[in-house]
Amino acid sequence: MEKKSLHVMIIGAGTGGLCLAHGLKRAGISVTVYERDRTRKDGLQGYRVGISPAGSYALKECLSPELYDLFVATCARPPRYFNMLTEQMSELLSMDRFSGGGDTDDSVDSEKSVSRMTLRQVLLTGLEDVVVFDKKFSHYEHYSDGRVIVSFEDGTQAIADVLVGADGAGSKLRKQRLPHAQMEETGILSIGGKLPITPESRALISDKVFNGVSLVMAPKGYGAIIHVMEFKWDRVGVKSSVGGSDAELISQWPGMLYDNTQDYIMWGVWGARKNLPADPTTLSAEQQLDVARKMVKDWHPNMRRLIDLTDPSTVFSVNIRTSVPLEPWETSNVTLLGDAVHTMTPGRGVGANTALRDAALLCKKLIEVRDQLKPELKPLIQALHEYEVEMLTYSKDAVLDSRKQMDARSVSHKPVLGRIQLAMARAGMRLVNAVPLFKRKMLEQQMRLRKVDQVKASLNTSNAAQRKIAA
Repeated sequence: MEKKSLHVMIIGAGTGGLCLAHGLKRAGISVTVYERDRTRKDGLQGYRVGISPAGSYALKECLSPELYDLFVATCARPPRYFNMLTEQMSELLSMDRFSGGGDTDDSVDSEKSVSRMTLRQVLLTGLEDVVVFDKKFSHYEHYSDGRVIVSFEDGTQAIADVLVGADGAGSKLRKQRLPHAQMEETGILSIGGKLPITPESRALISDKVFNGVSLVMAPKGYGAIIHVMEFKWDRVGVKSSVGGSDAELISQWPGMLYDNTQDYIMWGVWGARKNLPADPTTLSAEQQLDVARKMVKDWHPNMRRLIDLTDPSTVFSVNIRTSVPLEPWETSNVTLLGDAVHTMTPGRGVGANTALRDAALLCKKLIEVRDQLKPELKPLIQALHEYEVEMLTYSKDAVLDSRKQMDARSVSHKPVLGRIQLAMARAGMRLVNAVPLFKRKMLEQQMRLRKVDQVKASLNTSNAAQRKIAA
């Protein structure tokens, strides 16, 4: 089999970019990642990311078996329950076995909780010869032979056959490649923070909240999330309760040097900018905590105490924005993935998982280009076009669904109609909670949103096409 030589350049060492880099390196395709952060410890915003079965499947496709096992070993305890609560912490709905595997962390088919920094350190492992730090993208141009030359702000340049923008929601590469692409304000602002698990903080939340992911539906359209992250290691090292294989993986993992994790409770509150006491994005961390306290002043005292116990150094605020879905553009050897092309709100919790799906799909398409008996059977531009059309189709649904959950224009943020809608939504959830059949149907619907079957079908189709050509 004749193999077509390719060199791929990725701008951005985020979740999607690093996953793609692993897949390409594993396939023997030359790849370099350029990252603006100065070191592998930089770039942390937020604390938890949920990896769905679809995201796990994409990771398994791209990572080596050993690294995938490390990813599973370094995840926090999986959430058993998905809870919906009132602002007084009373239960509206609680679904058991939400993770798909109960108290287990099955390698693919369970929901997973992972620290964002931990995930980054895992994905940087094995790419030490591939990732170049402290490189800020400036612009790109095309050579006469079609290759791409990228210029960086430090005056250096690099050349590649394929350029992939994985540089996040503020992507400079997107601004050059797709100047017509738009970002929109949702009008929603959020504040988040974390506090260590201590006897006092543990006593503030119920067992279901401690062992699950919990959302709060409150008046004024305010919402909140509470989740607990318990890891298999801490500042001292691997915990004594961890099984032998996981303990060995973690103890030998280079990322331990960069990610000293402590078990914690994380919370986040959000609301429409027009309803907030102040814009937290313009304030100091201590002032942001004060805004959060004012938002929950009429809530259960335990929620207020969680905020009081929060270290201001862990507090951050986010202006939640979303991209406007795009139609397919004229394909070139410059493409995009993840937030660089489809930024979405955290309303559905699928942003990272969609980026991982992009990475796995693009990797498969590039392998198809490389592994051709006759390269003209799968030209590079055709393969990239196929990737872009499919990516834009599934990401459009994810962007729009996520926006529905976080949009200041929705009825929930209006003073009178919002109260009526909240009362109706709570009544519906209590009904579902009381009827096992309804609850089972809702859980099945939630699992379908994770779209693991669609990801498998998409990637297996690419594999089948590749095998057919090779035969």
